[in-house]
Amino acid sequence: MTAATTTDTSTNDATTPEILDVTVHPLVLLSAADHYHRVARGTRKRAVGILLGTTSRGRIDATNSFAVPFEEDSKNAEVFYLDHNYLENMMGMFRKVNAKERIVGFYSTGPQIRPNDLRIYELVKRFAPSGAVTPPVFVIIDVRPNRESIPTTAYRVVDEVDSTVPSGGGGGEGSTAVRKTF
Repeated sequence: MTAATTTDTSTNDATTPEILDVTVHPLVLLSAADHYHRVARGTRKRAVGILLGTTSRGRIDATNSFAVPFEEDSKNAEVFYLDHNYLENMMGMFRKVNAKERIVGFYSTGPQIRPNDLRIYELVKRFAPSGAVTPPVFVIIDVRPNRESIPTTAYRVVDEVDSTVPSGGGGGEGSTAVRKTF
């Protein structure tokens, strides 16, 4: 039993390789559900973790994962804590067990995209292997028990050009801003 979701975005440029398919293995789903039930069950919190696996020709295979200590401030959406030292230590231990597995992204128990997810993406990207061709993905794993479909949705970051943003200097026409979004 493998849960697969396909990401399809038409705003792909030459610098970002196309992600054709993301496969999330059952062990990852079980691990994320366990993580959620240990730290966030019965609250408005969510669980966040790292996806490990392999990439090949635009296909991401998330075969393993680990939970990361994570906390968000309920009053200020800009404030969150993700334990970098824990992430580094766990990555080192996983590398000893299976040298082929690399960080391929991160997961959240969602159930939707939140403002901090882009900032978490930037942190995870720093821990991805140097020279990685495929950028990390973000997978929302829906742990609600009444869900009848596949409980995963995969996202990749794209650059979105907004030509309606006024320029910072002279207020001239034709200025554009590039921002990242899922």
